Amino acid sequence: MREQGYPVKGAGVGYRRCMTESLKNVDPEQIDFLEVAPENWIGLGGRYGKSFREAAERFPVMTHGLSLSLGGPSPLDLDFLNRLKGFMKEHNIRAYSEHLSYCTDDGHLYDLMPIPFTEEAVRYVAQRIRQTQDVLEQKIAVENVSFYAAVGAEMSEKEFLLAVLDEADCDLLLDVNNIYVNSVNHKYDAQEFLAAMPAERIMYLHVAGHYNEADDLIVDTHGADVVDPVWKLLQQAYSQFGDVPTLLERDFNIPPMEELLVEVEQIRSYQQTWRQRNDRTVA
Repeated sequence: MREQGYPVKGAGVGYRRCMTESLKNVDPEQIDFLEVAPENWIGLGGRYGKSFREAAERFPVMTHGLSLSLGGPSPLDLDFLNRLKGFMKEHNIRAYSEHLSYCTDDGHLYDLMPIPFTEEAVRYVAQRIRQTQDVLEQKIAVENVSFYAAVGAEMSEKEFLLAVLDEADCDLLLDVNNIYVNSVNHKYDAQEFLAAMPAERIMYLHVAGHYNEADDLIVDTHGADVVDPVWKLLQQAYSQFGDVPTLLERDFNIPPMEELLVEVEQIRSYQQTWRQRNDRTVA
């Protein structure tokens, strides 16, 4: 476990606009925190803006960016970062994370593209992460992403991720589903990858569902229930790192809130199991 603690605790869910009404009927005892894409909420008025303000008063909130394009060729969007900083202060947002990818090339690509796994890219991305942290005046977390081709790679995904974390001195949003997806698509050992992650840098975890295109190709869709191999990998993460805060992502085919809460409760049950085992070990 990381010595500095976590910005949130327990099990959370990604907050989408379609949830504005159903969340009002959820007891804060059922969900420990929310995560939002700030691009979808900054400056939003009307009933959605009102609903977000009400949600932020009831639940701790994390932000997970979509558009900063840490690996992109264009200068960082400082206007966005300054608006994000104000948004986080206004709503007491606990932390900000962004994908370790790029999504711009003289305009938005509307997808998360993999950064080449090279020493040059490590230095380039780390500098942009440090610049982001300077503007926000706090550490950010970067997320390991799913990818389907490693163009021009000089190192493995694991080596690249660890090098960026070290060079940028930032935190990690560890996506357990992405580890599993990439392990199948690129034929590596998911448990070995997980075991190499630095506990002191993990801010929180993600779990999500995916789509099996073929036996050797999985697409990270966030559009289905979490599958057993990902649940097992999550339990390994708790065994290794402790009961790290964990967020359930669901972006498509979003079921009723009651069904999402079943998976949130599953996360909580695994966290509780770890705490009970750890308490017995300490005793």
